[in-house]
Amino acid sequence: MEAPSCVVLALVWLAAAALLSKLFSFRPAHKQNLPPGPKPWRIIGNLNLIGHLPHLSLHKLSQKYGQIMQLQFGSFPVVVASSPEMARQFLKTNDHLFASRPQTAAGKYTAYNYSNITWAPYGPCWRQGRKIFHTELFSWKRLESCEYIRVEERRAFVSRLYALSGKPVMLKDHLSRVTLSVISRIVLGEKYFNESESGRSIVTVEEFQEMLDELFLLNGVLNIGDWIPWIAFLDLQGYVKRMKALRDKFDRLFDHVIEKHRARREAADFVAKDMVDMLLRLADDPDLEVKLGTDGVKGLTLDLLAGGTDTSATTMEWAMSEILRQPSIATKATEELDRVIGRDRWVEEKDIPQLPYIDAIVKETMRLHPVAVLLAPHLALQDCNVSGYDIRKGTRVLVNAWSIGRDPNIWDAPEEFRPERFLGKAIDVNGQNFELLPFGSGRRMCVGYRLGLKMIQSSLSNMLHGFHWKLPGDMKTEELNMEEVFGLTTPRKVPLVAVMEPRLPSHLY
Repeated sequence: MEAPSCVVLALVWLAAAALLSKLFSFRPAHKQNLPPGPKPWRIIGNLNLIGHLPHLSLHKLSQKYGQIMQLQFGSFPVVVASSPEMARQFLKTNDHLFASRPQTAAGKYTAYNYSNITWAPYGPCWRQGRKIFHTELFSWKRLESCEYIRVEERRAFVSRLYALSGKPVMLKDHLSRVTLSVISRIVLGEKYFNESESGRSIVTVEEFQEMLDELFLLNGVLNIGDWIPWIAFLDLQGYVKRMKALRDKFDRLFDHVIEKHRARREAADFVAKDMVDMLLRLADDPDLEVKLGTDGVKGLTLDLLAGGTDTSATTMEWAMSEILRQPSIATKATEELDRVIGRDRWVEEKDIPQLPYIDAIVKETMRLHPVAVLLAPHLALQDCNVSGYDIRKGTRVLVNAWSIGRDPNIWDAPEEFRPERFLGKAIDVNGQNFELLPFGSGRRMCVGYRLGLKMIQSSLSNMLHGFHWKLPGDMKTEELNMEEVFGLTTPRKVPLVAVMEPRLPSHLY
């Protein structure tokens, strides 16, 4: 996240205004039974209690006020759920009441005026987008038909690792490259991040990764203007300026992609082969419930590229970080891989169900290091009652997945990385087990979670099966920095650097 100085200066300015103002006060409760929480200040509410890692600040507050608590962020009430039962109440029992999203600057400027399914309000536009994703991209048939792409890119990934054997490698760069290559081929039909015919890159892999990093940061920041609308025009932290600049960068890329796809559609032998082709076909469909304009095509395309690239790479980097801290985990994993797969071939997607320890490593990573530590905010569509508490219409609801993953009432030794805790347990990540919600649950659950799991499990399996891994130089395991950076996703603050040596002969690939 941006250094907290901007936030601090903004809050100091607002606090001064609050002390001078006698015009603003909060609406009285009118005998409502609101969730417990800290007393808010005028104008800024409880924003002064939120640090540069908001999930950690909210976790500490929940230890005092309980598994459901209410705060005030500027002009809006915010309810935080910090336990599986409270998550169930908001994401399942009362899901229909909290299925919308608040309007934020990020949704307006980086999601093409709320045109993607991440930030679209609950309604026909969102339902149409979700249906498109379910039926056209993330169906079992579609996932199976694209397996060859995942296999080809995984082979290229392994080949690059062989070429770097014995050298310190910044792992996130290579993980992002393989996930981006897979997603771009599925969504765009090709890798628009390579050299074009003119010898110039449309955008380099490094530039696109910087764009994604900025996108996730800006979609997760505590933007003062979102919470105190009457000062939004000041853009005190400069976030809106950055959002507009980022939108311009994505526009240049998407305009090129759409222009090329439209030109190809003019050919007599044209056959749709990727997601953009399908979206452009739907854009011409007069029977579509909601007209899909250019912004809609761009918004849904961005959803797919961003959601399918950075989240998988971040999860794998956290998994390898924990494995490098505990070499015994790699030993157990390779014992399972040798027993099930053998030393004469690599891991295929069809092998994953026979690798319970690999599955346990992935689940434990998602418990301790959820990519979305705070699930994207939900919005109360009407006044309602949840678990005996009154929730007002317009309340923002946050589910703290980071807190749930560290709840000592659910997990034994929650701060320790122990994949064994999942062995023999019927705990899944499909949104039905509320103690583990890496992809959310209910209507707003991530629609691409199956594809993400396939890429994470197969890539991680082959990384462990094909290579021995260690920290560079004389670095000790306890010296590995495990700090986080907050955003819509939560990556490592310091990128992981590791050294690998081949475990399987290269000719097998």
